[in-house]
Amino acid sequence: MVSPPHEAMHRIFQHDPGLFSRVSRYLGVDMPPPVKATALPTDLTETVPVERRVDTLLRLETAERDAFLLAVEAQGRKHPDKPAAWAYYAAHLWTKYKLPTALLVVCQDHATARWAQQPVSSGPPQMPTLTLRPLVAGPHNMPVITDPEEARADLVLASLAAITHAAEPVINGILKALSTALRDTQESIADPIIEFTAQGLARSPAKHLWRNLVAVDLSFYKSYIAEEIRDEGREQGREQGREQGCAQRGAEDVLLVLEQRGLEVSEGVRGRIMECQDPEVLRRWLARAVSAPVAEEIFGEE
Repeated sequence: MVSPPHEAMHRIFQHDPGLFSRVSRYLGVDMPPPVKATALPTDLTETVPVERRVDTLLRLETAERDAFLLAVEAQGRKHPDKPAAWAYYAAHLWTKYKLPTALLVVCQDHATARWAQQPVSSGPPQMPTLTLRPLVAGPHNMPVITDPEEARADLVLASLAAITHAAEPVINGILKALSTALRDTQESIADPIIEFTAQGLARSPAKHLWRNLVAVDLSFYKSYIAEEIRDEGREQGREQGREQGCAQRGAEDVLLVLEQRGLEVSEGVRGRIMECQDPEVLRRWLARAVSAPVAEEIFGEE
């Protein structure tokens, strides 16, 4: 099953194809911004019963260069079969579209990024017929954007920075800068940024901070995240209500037993019983109320 971080790491390039040109400078490649971008089908399956599906595939055109294809792969961990699959993607796309193909692999941890960026050759060592050299974006080279003004200047890049640094200590600063930058952003622009960020953090402890920032700093935002937070709040309220109702019934039971036994219940004893919200304590008092000679003794040494 595809995970939310996996989806966010590649779909963010579908949302803003120009992001690749801005990311490329961190990868040692100077790629001009596209003047045209077209999303292409991602299914690379042939007639043989082997499914090949790239995560995101874009056809980019720039003012300075001919069109080329950009295949974006989200990689959450090392996988020995991936280099061969990536080589297949590049060769197949080159054959199918007659266009040069760039491969970008997006990672969220240093180990996977180091593994993904190693050149892999097909053929004997002395005859490397095909060598795969993917570009890799990850916590090792993506910018750490903790300035709200810098985040506001490129919200999509700031979101990618949060996604690729999800497990890094700097993530809190990135998320706070991003939420601050989004406060005065048009909702139609902010919506996908908040969603991508939430998806990218789905397996990170930082997801809780982002949910809180969305709930507090971005209270205008109406999405499944905000609704989940509201639902959690309502459920907590219901749970607290159930607990309070249970405690009240427990206190009333204690008083009923004392009164049925004909014991005198002072205002102090009654008040202490009714103020107790701990069901376990009330159960102890109820058990003692059955045999206590006077009402005050239900409290024992508590």
